[in-house]
Amino acid sequence: MAKEKNDLLQGTLDLLVLKSLQRGPVHGFGISVQIRQMSQDVLQVEQGSLYPALYRLEEQGWIKAEWGVSDNNRKARFYTLTPAGRKQLAVETSNWEQVSAAINLVLKVT
Repeated sequence: MAKEKNDLLQGTLDLLVLKSLQRGPVHGFGISVQIRQMSQDVLQVEQGSLYPALYRLEEQGWIKAEWGVSDNNRKARFYTLTPAGRKQLAVETSNWEQVSAAINLVLKVT
């Protein structure tokens, strides 16, 4: 369970990364910025968690990476969602909705 507001529950990072890539190609730091912005500064993904997740998702064929140049003229790997990744995003989203609905039911019990 999360101990602090910015700790991610196990298994949610893949969903968040796939969701952020749904918008288009982004480099690693940009993914962490997008997640922070989309969560209104509640969720922060540390590089030590993000990059292993990106490599794992790439290995699974859900994302692909290509070298490019960032806005500040630095060489960076830009990640994009693959067709398999789009399917996995739908699966992960459905799973999350089921789990969060069940947790909400438990929280409503008095």
